[in-house]
Amino acid sequence: MAEPGRAPDWARERARGRVGVLPVGPRPQPGAGAAGGRALPMPLPVRLGDLAHAAGRRIAGWAAVEVEPGRLFPWLAIGVAAGIVLYFAAETEPASWAAATALAAALGLVVATRRRAAVFAAIGIAAVATGFLAATVRGRVVDAPVLRQPAFGAKLTGFVEKREERERSDRIVLRVGSFEMPRGGPVAADARPQRVRVSVRKGTAPPVGAHVALTARLSPPLAPLRPGGYDFSRDLWFHGIGASGFALGAVRPTPAPGPPDLGLRAAAAIDDLRESIDARIRAALPGDAGAIASALITGKRDAISASVNDAMYVSSLAHVLSISGYHMAVVAGLVFVVLRAGLALVPRLALTRPIKKWAAGAALVAAAFYLILSGAEVATQRAFVMTAIVLFGVMLDRRAVTLRTLAVAALAVMLLTPEAVVHPSFQMSFAATLALVAVYEKGLPWLAAAPRSRLAARLALWGAREVVALLVASLVAGLATTIFAAYHFHRVAPYGVLANLGAMPVVSGFVMPVGIVALVAMPFGFDGPLWRLMGAGIDWMTVVAQWVAALPGAVGRVPAFGADALLVATAGLVVVALLRTPLRWTGAVLLGVAMLLAGASEKPDVLIAPSGEAVAVRGADGRLTVLRIGSLNFAARDWLSGDADARPPDGPDVAAGFACDPSGCVARLSDGAAVAVARTAESFADDCARAALIVALRDPPEGCRATVIDRAMLKDTGALALRRTGDGFAVTRARAPGYDRPWSPTPTAAARPAVPSAGGTAAGASRSAPPPDATPAIEDIEPD
Repeated sequence: MAEPGRAPDWARERARGRVGVLPVGPRPQPGAGAAGGRALPMPLPVRLGDLAHAAGRRIAGWAAVEVEPGRLFPWLAIGVAAGIVLYFAAETEPASWAAATALAAALGLVVATRRRAAVFAAIGIAAVATGFLAATVRGRVVDAPVLRQPAFGAKLTGFVEKREERERSDRIVLRVGSFEMPRGGPVAADARPQRVRVSVRKGTAPPVGAHVALTARLSPPLAPLRPGGYDFSRDLWFHGIGASGFALGAVRPTPAPGPPDLGLRAAAAIDDLRESIDARIRAALPGDAGAIASALITGKRDAISASVNDAMYVSSLAHVLSISGYHMAVVAGLVFVVLRAGLALVPRLALTRPIKKWAAGAALVAAAFYLILSGAEVATQRAFVMTAIVLFGVMLDRRAVTLRTLAVAALAVMLLTPEAVVHPSFQMSFAATLALVAVYEKGLPWLAAAPRSRLAARLALWGAREVVALLVASLVAGLATTIFAAYHFHRVAPYGVLANLGAMPVVSGFVMPVGIVALVAMPFGFDGPLWRLMGAGIDWMTVVAQWVAALPGAVGRVPAFGADALLVATAGLVVVALLRTPLRWTGAVLLGVAMLLAGASEKPDVLIAPSGEAVAVRGADGRLTVLRIGSLNFAARDWLSGDADARPPDGPDVAAGFACDPSGCVARLSDGAAVAVARTAESFADDCARAALIVALRDPPEGCRATVIDRAMLKDTGALALRRTGDGFAVTRARAPGYDRPWSPTPTAAARPAVPSAGGTAAGASRSAPPPDATPAIEDIEPD
């Protein structure tokens, strides 16, 4: 019975959002029921308006919980990321003043609405404007010329800034001092690339800091090989690299015009240290085990054999090979635990001094040294920022593992290197971390609870909790990164949880601690046995990776799909992870929509590389047949991967669908229509009469009835994907009309014809020889 002057229970529950509607009809009288007669059932609402009103009240209550103080901070990072994505979506380079004005206007809106509910939307707009401005400013900072035309035999001098060892060659990054074209003389400083990346013969890469001269075959950085494909040119531009290629002949040391600057001298010293450690490791531990041990300690992962490297990727253990958040956590955690335990052995220190904070400070120093030793790649920098925030939280007596910590780390990375947002490394690492932190906050604290039974205590003693935690972490991280792995690499790892469960306890509890101890023991000369001991654990990890990779269906191939599915899936993941009320399940709906969008993507019938050096045609069997005309070997691998095709790119059946003679090649589409690649002028007479599509390597004649695509057109459109529609083709281009960004400037050719419809022609084909493309390595875009 309700007390006088007090609302009944059902009214109080409804005010709290726990009851959806008011009761309709007479209320049950006191005494009714078993003792006083039959109880009256509570009638259900009979009007849709009542349901809508109740649902609105419930949703409003949930929304009020989601905007409570402190709950919106992680969304600032989401807003900044959205602004950076908008920057990269622009077709022309934004003006700095426009981006700054937009941020000023957004901040003014925040001030104007500070006492209203609309301030939340204003803050979100300001976060988006902040990300947009950060990316715009970053573009101005790294702005450097990009090679416009291929250079055959360019003469270069400069300092070596970076060198990498690869399986069949070495690679250096050269800070250009002088640049001389073979037939054009010296290039002005404001027009030549500031840095070039050049492949050299294996074992001939000069040390970092050396001043050298070389002759190279250079080309502009590789553009996307298909619409929606990965843009290597954008990646290289943000690293200051304006051309890539390979050396012709020897790399010759030459006298430097002046001493190297402080940064280059520091880079040379660090590289010397890394090389000496790498040499010690691989002398004591040869083969793949030594290469992997060096990758874990120094970050040099280029000497791992292709078979082991592939097995690591297929089994979802590739994250072990690149130094990122996991490695930083192990190093910092080990130093923290060992130092704190050692100080705790001294009672006076343990009782009177903040040894926990001291240990956190020492762990921070160790993490910083590890960052420098490993080469300070972008992924490692991001991991260090995250680790540093956690350790600072320990030193300030604040809870470390929270969504706020993750948001601060993401903001730091995005404001310093906004380009990381569009890199798969950033996307996958933060998606995994976001999911793990969200699950930890909402579902895993029970792992730390005291056992409530004798069986639970015994299981905890046997390590059951650690096994369950590892299983849950692997499953959660794998699911969170699935959409990103499918989008960027067109594959998923169905047995990733199995591989991580079998290998990661050994890596975390044995391999990494032994490696750190070996590194400490190296100056004293006692590191050799420790490296060999570390190799035993690495051998176990390799066996697990190869076993999992050999399981049936270990490589889950996914056809390429559009960025719309990726953006919707990202929004769904963020909503599920950041919201706490039942509103978070709207994120599951978004994930379902993303799956539908990905599954609805149509495969192209024809693919043409941006230089015209490779053409792929889908035949009657539904598979692509690829014709490589020039030196662009990476296209076949990219196209087959995006088609979920398991055939190796150099397989004999990959090009079997093309019939070739000295004048050209012809392949048939599924409807029997011919696609011709014309090499000579004489071939046009027959091709124009019989083919539905002609890829021309020479000037096409006027009045050709077929759809003609030549190199002059490809300079403007970039790579093309064509889908057969009746008697014509629907064309998707990699470069939107009017697209002009610093890493992909508008072509300077006088004639840039539009993409023709069926029966159209395009004149003005380029007569120059096809530019060579330095084949990028898959690790250039693999997750770190």
